[in-house]
Amino acid sequence: MRAGGLPDTNQVSTEPLSDKVLVTPLDRASLYAPTRAKALFRKIEPYLYLLPALLLVGGLLLYSVAHTLAISFTDWDLITPPRFVGLQNYIDAIRDPTFTRSFSNTLVWTGGSLLLPVGGGLLLAVILERIPGQRVLKTLIYLPAILSTTVVAAIWSYVYTNNGVLNETLRWVGLDALARPWLVWAPTNTLAMIVAASWRALGPSMVLFLVGLQTIPPELIEAAKIDGAGERLLFWRIKLPLLRPITAIVVIMSVIGSFMTFDLVWVMTQGGPGRSSETLAVTMYRQAFIMWRMGYAGAVAVILSAIVIVFSISYLRATLKRSTL
Repeated sequence: MRAGGLPDTNQVSTEPLSDKVLVTPLDRASLYAPTRAKALFRKIEPYLYLLPALLLVGGLLLYSVAHTLAISFTDWDLITPPRFVGLQNYIDAIRDPTFTRSFSNTLVWTGGSLLLPVGGGLLLAVILERIPGQRVLKTLIYLPAILSTTVVAAIWSYVYTNNGVLNETLRWVGLDALARPWLVWAPTNTLAMIVAASWRALGPSMVLFLVGLQTIPPELIEAAKIDGAGERLLFWRIKLPLLRPITAIVVIMSVIGSFMTFDLVWVMTQGGPGRSSETLAVTMYRQAFIMWRMGYAGAVAVILSAIVIVFSISYLRATLKRSTL
């Protein structure tokens, strides 16, 4: 001990070694374990909040898919117990003329959806990109999209009546021969409903294409103009190829929407007259909840879903291959 009560640091300790604590590498790892656990928890914490919703939605979807697939192999009327019939519902659907007509109408809906909402939306986006006052025009074009499908169906049902807006306009301009009951005869009724649906779907397609056009680097456009490219060449060689990702989204949404078309057809014609304007979704509903053929309706649902899935995957693969070339 030094003077003043201070300890002598040079003095050799006479304390026994057994009283000292030895820290091993395992003890050091245990000291860092809580820190690593906290870091791991912080990474997965956001996903834990989503887990209940994912389990609920995923469980309901998986159960619905499995249940629909199971009942498609049965004969079930919601009263008597289901009776297994194998592939008979699928065979009946393929041989059914009504199913064939519904499938044909659905293909017509698909073609109309690709031509009017997709093609028209792209055309409007290219035009509105260059003219003044586009905000007002975009608002007017997008306005029908905020209406429910039932309201759109009611509006256009009035337009297509014998004394409706369309026929009265045709008579006023001297085209009386073109005036007709638009929702009575096939395939005019299907084409008329496609126009009504396109009126509502045109706005969202236009907005998506406008977003895609705004993402094109202006340097590319300016460089092409300096090289002497006109508007037509700019569209086909620069804008359209760069719009492939947006085009893929719009096309897939339109195709899925056309295959799932139900409410507008049901409100305007209920698939008539004589089931001439039915789509696959309307056929599925009629078989399930009017004719009580749940197995047949399940088979139609499976066929409908398979077509949509195969088309979506094939189109996405083709689009991605073109983008990588």
